Amino acid sequence: MNLSQSLQTASLTDPGRVRDHNEDCIESRPDIGLYVLADGMGGYNAGEVASGMATSLISDGVQESWVGRDVARLGRDDAKALSERLIREQIARANSAIFTTSQNNPECAGMGTTLVVCLFFDNFLTVAHIGDSRLYRLRGEAMEQVTRDHSLLQEQLDSGLITPEEAKLSQNKNLVTRALGIDPTVEPEVHVYETEPDDVYILCSDGLSDMVEDEEIRLTLITLRTNPTLTVAQLVQAANDNGGRDNISAMLVRVAEPFGVPRGWLARLKALFG
Repeated sequence: MNLSQSLQTASLTDPGRVRDHNEDCIESRPDIGLYVLADGMGGYNAGEVASGMATSLISDGVQESWVGRDVARLGRDDAKALSERLIREQIARANSAIFTTSQNNPECAGMGTTLVVCLFFDNFLTVAHIGDSRLYRLRGEAMEQVTRDHSLLQEQLDSGLITPEEAKLSQNKNLVTRALGIDPTVEPEVHVYETEPDDVYILCSDGLSDMVEDEEIRLTLITLRTNPTLTVAQLVQAANDNGGRDNISAMLVRVAEPFGVPRGWLARLKALFG
């Protein structure tokens, strides 16, 4: 199973038109199907410390523990359970490191970051998120927001206090109710989803989702479906054209072909001597 052949990917991050530095951070490990996006916050430049720590610590930790050949020997349900547990462990490790750094360094006080982590394996996707950075999925021509924002605005929507139309004009767009590194512990939301050939997944910071309507994102994904590099460039450009009020990050993963793990006696034999 060669994930870099099965998954077409592209990533782009941009400071936007207003901010003088970029507190978003992205990291990908295509060989193991791992994609991590973080949108930092707090203090002068401290946000980029938090997002940088999050992406590097989680990526390194997963890469070290998620050994494809070993995981392939597990049953599919066991592999799913392991992916969830491992991602939770690495998020907890990163949270502790960021929190400790913020406590011990006055210039980093109060720093934190949102987070989206995606791990692709054996025709499934494990997703963890904290805060209001998002994962969208285009399947056919239907686009769905896979993650649910941990934000005051989302809570107001859920409780019926405001309508979706009012939400677009709200001043509370950037008030997250959960972030990595703010408290000694944090609870990520983790789910596992089945993938299908030609699915397109887009991880993004709120600098994209606040600036570009979902329908425009959907049409861009459909129109440029087979060109991930052009897709992320177009989405970032659209966010800048609409004001670029925040840092903008997008990571795209298209399932070009199935990436199932071969099973059965022949596969075990190959694994034994491979």
